Amino acid sequence: MADIQATREAYGNTLLALGAEREDLIVMDADLSGSTKTGVFAKAYPERFFNMGIAEQNMYAAAAGLALSGKVVCASTFAMFAAGRAFEIIRNSIGYTGANVKVCATHAGITVGEDGATHQTFEDIALMRTIPGMTVVNPCDSPSAEKLIWQVINMNGPAYVRLGRSAVPVFYDKTDEVILGRGNLLRSGSDVTVIATGIMVSSAMEAASRLAEEGIDVRVIDMHTIKPLDEESIVKAAEDTGRIVTAEEHSVIGGLGSAVADVLARKCPAKMEMVGQQDTFGESGKPYELREKYGMTTEAIVMAVRSIY
Repeated sequence: MADIQATREAYGNTLLALGAEREDLIVMDADLSGSTKTGVFAKAYPERFFNMGIAEQNMYAAAAGLALSGKVVCASTFAMFAAGRAFEIIRNSIGYTGANVKVCATHAGITVGEDGATHQTFEDIALMRTIPGMTVVNPCDSPSAEKLIWQVINMNGPAYVRLGRSAVPVFYDKTDEVILGRGNLLRSGSDVTVIATGIMVSSAMEAASRLAEEGIDVRVIDMHTIKPLDEESIVKAAEDTGRIVTAEEHSVIGGLGSAVADVLARKCPAKMEMVGQQDTFGESGKPYELREKYGMTTEAIVMAVRSIY
């Protein structure tokens, strides 16, 4: 297994494997199949692949029609153009009808890097989690992405899967259990809990190791499913540690941090800090440089934990 791999690679591999099992699986793309990795499915099953061109709204409307005719549809483009440009179609044609469409969006967050602010979406989780009945998933690495995408495709109903452009550390093993809707406890701790999602999970684990050297015992939870949210693990963490830090490659407005804060406010108030994109746009640059500038790093998590400990 590679030490680093982009989650979009796992998406392509999973589509290829499921294509042999499910003859009702249709894959659509907005002229980005090389980038989204749907191209591997297109090569193997050309009769079930549709390049819809740079017309995202049309693609998701057509996906809804196919799904309502009995197909399972995975429709892909960059996250900015899925959650952003096509939001109304996804809401009304897919969400409202409960269509069995999986919106599998790649190139999310600051690690889009050189593509710049117009392509760096920090709002997608916030938008998608507001749609009634929409499952929202944000895997941290390739093995977990494969498991979660497999479950998403085999469940009934609409889903949004957030995938990245850049290669990220492979954290999970293929034998590890990753279950949709259930957060994974990766590290036990009694002082502070870090609840992370996506690429910030590996940073959270690094931060926990650093903080252990200072005598701070940090629990780490991989919250790969933002909706339905594992409220039970959040409440238990708040009860056990009394301090929560969330970490995400997404705006702190409306994403994982907001979802966790909502649970804490209703069920178990606790001290809390949020690590993520602040109320600002990004810019073009190297992914690691942008993570440093915009505060989505191991160090940012360490500082957040110290601030409430």
